[in-house]
Amino acid sequence: MKASDLMVQCLEEEGVEYIFGVPGEENADFMISLEQSEKIKFILTRHEQGAAFMAEIYGRLTGNPAGCLGTLGPGATNLITGVADSNMDRAPMLVLTGQGASTRLHKESHQVMDVVDMFKPVTKWATTIWHPENIPEIMRKAVRLARTEKPGAVLVELPEDIAKLPVNKTPLPVKKFRRPVPADKIIDMAYERLKNAKRPIIIAGNGCIRKRASKQLRIFCEKTGIGVLSTFMAKGCVDMDAPYCLYTIGLGSKDIPACAIDAADLVITIGYDMVEYHPRLWNGEDTKEVLHIDFLPAEIDEHYHPETEVVGDLAHSLWMLNERLDNDPSPTNFDLQQQQSVREQMTEEFDRYSNDDTSHTIKPQKVLSDARTVMGAHDILLSDVGAHKMWIARHYQCHEPNTCLIPNGFCSMGFALPGTIAASIVYPDRKILGICGDGGFLMNVQEMETAKRLNCHMTIMVWEDGGYGLIGWKQTNEFGRHTDLAFDNPDWVQLAESFGWSGHRVDHSKELKTVLEAALNEEGPSLVVLPIDYRENMELTKRLGKMTCPI
Repeated sequence: MKASDLMVQCLEEEGVEYIFGVPGEENADFMISLEQSEKIKFILTRHEQGAAFMAEIYGRLTGNPAGCLGTLGPGATNLITGVADSNMDRAPMLVLTGQGASTRLHKESHQVMDVVDMFKPVTKWATTIWHPENIPEIMRKAVRLARTEKPGAVLVELPEDIAKLPVNKTPLPVKKFRRPVPADKIIDMAYERLKNAKRPIIIAGNGCIRKRASKQLRIFCEKTGIGVLSTFMAKGCVDMDAPYCLYTIGLGSKDIPACAIDAADLVITIGYDMVEYHPRLWNGEDTKEVLHIDFLPAEIDEHYHPETEVVGDLAHSLWMLNERLDNDPSPTNFDLQQQQSVREQMTEEFDRYSNDDTSHTIKPQKVLSDARTVMGAHDILLSDVGAHKMWIARHYQCHEPNTCLIPNGFCSMGFALPGTIAASIVYPDRKILGICGDGGFLMNVQEMETAKRLNCHMTIMVWEDGGYGLIGWKQTNEFGRHTDLAFDNPDWVQLAESFGWSGHRVDHSKELKTVLEAALNEEGPSLVVLPIDYRENMELTKRLGKMTCPI
């Protein structure tokens, strides 16, 4: 057995199911070894960045890492954006790169660069295999680190000469550990703070979409009635139809849900990650009492000083609080009237233009209302990055965790098309809808071929405005105008047909729901393109500027 054979065996032992990538000369041995595997499927992509985004979405949906693979030099640099996105969005991932022979890494050499050092800032760990005997330890550590809270990316580099060396080792068995749980004393302190509050509010972050955490959070809210504001990546942690769901927080401008934080005397952050929504946006004057509940201690920030930190397994922490609620004969006495006013006011916002069937340009609110109508509770929507992401975050609400996937840490454009492919692989029986701007979609348009080759059951919707709309929105907000951000687009239906996709163009709002429903039920991949009315961007800005918080 050679080193590359052992590496594949270790990946099999870890339960890795998929590796996405573009192979090169320097990982040829690994690819030949991987070809013999009956447990791991290799998905050939058209660009390494697409491979990384596919591995990210697999990790977000399953909680287990997939691999993304590239060769040395340009193959590795092509991976890095998707890897950084996965790491900052807290998705487990294995990054597998080839490298030139170890005998030439000390000097100038063809395509050679220090890949490990380049990846260190965007991974939890990055390392090179120098000795075949270390492969079992390295691969066990890599997967364990990738899955451990907070999950992220790990890079393992295999030089081409090391891959060929003989080795007589076996994979280490996978032994999972139970996460630590908080002490009873700290839970008692947290419970006392909760009991003493009059207007508590919950900010639920990315950690709450873990299945067990979501279940315990819902039980906690059913018992207390406390309202939940979800960050973009926590959508679905509570059901959109629950009376305590106050929808989504995180727009750069102050939005209606932020009023619930203004009125609160205790902010309970659960699984909160400040890469999504910085505390200066909701605690800029440092006046809020904060109760921090998470897998890890609080990040240090001048606007985030929790009085109490409950550190440990999130689901277990919530279970311990639920136990205390059950055993406490005195009921909680919260004043949550204002939170219900927030929910009612946001519900009115969702209804705005949701039935607009008269326009030739289609408003974002109408698109997302129709999308929610045709998508089931467990179907999955993925958002790319652009102005559409803000509308999706605000207007597309969820029944279940992990049914709306938004990149909101690193926020890379080009995410949705490859991500939608991966989601369709994980859940081939669900409706999978990716929404892109015309800018982001073309950044990884080559993966249309991958989707067709795999015959993915998926739909991509492109909001066409002929420019970088989000940048225009932000520049106009600050400067009253924007720079030249316009570009031209292809004939979308011809583009779809050239890749073997079904192609649809919707030019009138009344046609949208029917076309979208048909596309979602077509065999293979479908493209739906529509002219989006981004005049609504500035209308929303003006409306929020005049907003008064409900009392």
